[in-house]
Amino acid sequence: MHAMANILDDLCALAREAGAVEKQIFEGGFTAEIKQDGSPVTIADQKAEEIIIRKISELTPDIPFLGEESVAAGRVPDISGGLYWCVDPLDGTKEFVEGGGEFTVNIALMENFKPVIGVIYVPMKDVLYAATGAGTAFMQMAGTYEKTPISVRAVPDAGLTVVTSRRHGNPAAIENFLGGWKVSELLACSSSLKFCAIAEGRADFYPRLGPTSEWDTAAGDAILRAAGGHILTMDGQPLSYGKTEENFVNPHFAACPESLKKMVSDAAVRLAR
Repeated sequence: MHAMANILDDLCALAREAGAVEKQIFEGGFTAEIKQDGSPVTIADQKAEEIIIRKISELTPDIPFLGEESVAAGRVPDISGGLYWCVDPLDGTKEFVEGGGEFTVNIALMENFKPVIGVIYVPMKDVLYAATGAGTAFMQMAGTYEKTPISVRAVPDAGLTVVTSRRHGNPAAIENFLGGWKVSELLACSSSLKFCAIAEGRADFYPRLGPTSEWDTAAGDAILRAAGGHILTMDGQPLSYGKTEENFVNPHFAACPESLKKMVSDAAVRLAR
């Protein structure tokens, strides 16, 4: 358990507070704008980040804050020390704009450029996932604050359940990547819920063969690590963070349990031929 686990309850409450604002805006009507990078943004993204910044600044005034909307506005903090918050106030904005309910609030604490605490909240389902280190991953179902431990599962004999992006999927590329592995089911999810599906043992593998940003993955990475999984790049190494010069854009990766690490490396070698 991380040394700052004592503020986890505050972080969970904060994610719920930001999510409540997003839910209210989602149900009440809104308009979307397009940022310079071509991605959409809404008042819900902005208000949620304002709430998160204000509270996190009270909890940890000396820790820099890296947030999607702050970066989009040109406010990039000095994170060279490796200790900072990495936040996506509304992950799945396209899902939000198109009327889908699988958007999340993502809050992660980074230490030595690694995610050590993660909180993901699903406002429209009132479901929360969190972790503060190895073996601490849990979820809270709607209407309760009971912490139910979660962990990755052993791959069923029937085959893999492969998570795909509801709005960014590339079936041909995914089939090529899997290279003959037995697949029993494809599970479509949006936002960081793809990592949560593996962490709670509902799915086994998530290949991401398209662009993402560090705030899209950090909280899910922390939770997945705590549940016994990994996010690995195509060379089989853990996904790295603090990529300031790359504008915090991630390379292709795959999320999986420990037992499937070799599958990622094998796929990378096969595709490189």
